[in-house]
Amino acid sequence: MHKILVAGAGHIGSMIAELLVSTGDYQVTVADQSPAALAAIPRRDGLDTLELSVTDADRLQAAMKGRFAVISAAPYSVTAVIAEAAHRAGIHYLDLTEDVRTTQIVKALAPTATHALIPQCGLAPGFISIVGMDLARRFETLDTLRLRVGALPQFPSNALGYNLTWSTAGVINEYCQPCEAIVQGRLTAVPPLEELEHFALDGIQYEAFNTSGGLGTLCTTLAGTVRSLNYRTIRYPGHRDAMKLLLQDLRLAERPAVLADVLENAIPGTSQDVVVIFATATGRRNGRVWQESYAHSVYPQVLAGREWTAIQTTTACSVCAILDLLVAGRLPQTGFVRQEDIRLDEFLANRFGRAFAADLGTTAAEAVALKDAS
Repeated sequence: MHKILVAGAGHIGSMIAELLVSTGDYQVTVADQSPAALAAIPRRDGLDTLELSVTDADRLQAAMKGRFAVISAAPYSVTAVIAEAAHRAGIHYLDLTEDVRTTQIVKALAPTATHALIPQCGLAPGFISIVGMDLARRFETLDTLRLRVGALPQFPSNALGYNLTWSTAGVINEYCQPCEAIVQGRLTAVPPLEELEHFALDGIQYEAFNTSGGLGTLCTTLAGTVRSLNYRTIRYPGHRDAMKLLLQDLRLAERPAVLADVLENAIPGTSQDVVVIFATATGRRNGRVWQESYAHSVYPQVLAGREWTAIQTTTACSVCAILDLLVAGRLPQTGFVRQEDIRLDEFLANRFGRAFAADLGTTAAEAVALKDAS
């Protein structure tokens, strides 16, 4: 029985806890400063709660004592504090952050770490890097790698074509920060909300544009081996222009709290969402210019006796799968672990990773089977 501390009792943290406990292999404590959030978590054997602010260094350190690992499902603004505490406590650390600065802090801790530090274990960054690296490995020489992910409402009904399905602050942050890319073989920063493109999947029209953090460490990993590498967020057509008006023309990027308040009081949430994952790589294989693609959509699923949204499912199942692989000794046990170090076939074979192949479309399982048959 492995003891896990989950920092954050929000939509993702609560699902992580319930999934892990449902296996019978984990004992989980969820820590949060909100009594209301903790009270909303169903009581189960092996699942405890702890009222705790992660900014209370002494209590956070005490909460980590005797744990196998801590998973940060807290806001990106406090994730680095949890990483530093895990480093001092000498326990494994996993997080879901898309914030580039936070990951840099985690990476700086790695040379003196006695346990594994595994940031960016969610969807994007996270699973999309695993998919991207799997595509890259199929080529003798890699030319381009394009990664696209979107968490969307199934039934858009407003001018933004959007519903709030996860952290509003996280969305605003990734729309405002510089984005890493490789352009003409050179690692560079490109502006958010730019390089707008349009495409269709399964008869549905989408747009995609630059956002920050989605590539994780993939740019550094593939530097010198790929001519073009980029990540863009998928939305319905028109969303980018509306957000550009708010963030840049009305300068609400300078007042993110104001924009978050406006969105949270005007844009409804929904449980009827879909996560769209689309990746394409080109290069040379067997002397020919070749292309490989991965396209899949994930819908809400029933897991551990409850229905969860698509964004909850993809985010929570990803970090739970990675924890399982860590426990099984399939990942390095010390230092900085990149998402692209994780093999796609091992991830999808995992009991949590299988959630990525459970719905209609070209499933991940089918994609792996096609690769093995080629």
